[in-house]
Amino acid sequence: MSGVADEVRERIESDAYCETLGIDVVELDSGYAQTELTITEDLLNFHGTPHGGAIYSLADAAFAAASNSHGEAAVALETNISYLDAVETGETLSATAEETHLADSTAEYEVTVTAQDGERIATFRGRVYRP
Repeated sequence: MSGVADEVRERIESDAYCETLGIDVVELDSGYAQTELTITEDLLNFHGTPHGGAIYSLADAAFAAASNSHGEAAVALETNISYLDAVETGETLSATAEETHLADSTAEYEVTVTAQDGERIATFRGRVYRP
């Protein structure tokens, strides 16, 4: 975790939206981040399964942390997510974002969302613009 400046780490870890949902940044390095979210009843949809928006937010938080870890502002150009499975209330999900391409003004990230047993729950891909 030595590749991220302290002030960048503090800014990323102080995200108010993530705090509201209960998303924690558990690992952060240059071009890499891991976030976690425990599924509570507040995060369920009317089917009784985790709301897609909660899973998307978990993946997006890892994407945002990884893409901004270099200390330069990075804003999303496009994202997509594929939902693969649902989990039960109380399960802690993990999203791992890895930089797959870095250019002067753009970058690409792949994010894998997994359950506690390592089973893949969703796959997210995002591109950012770095002004």
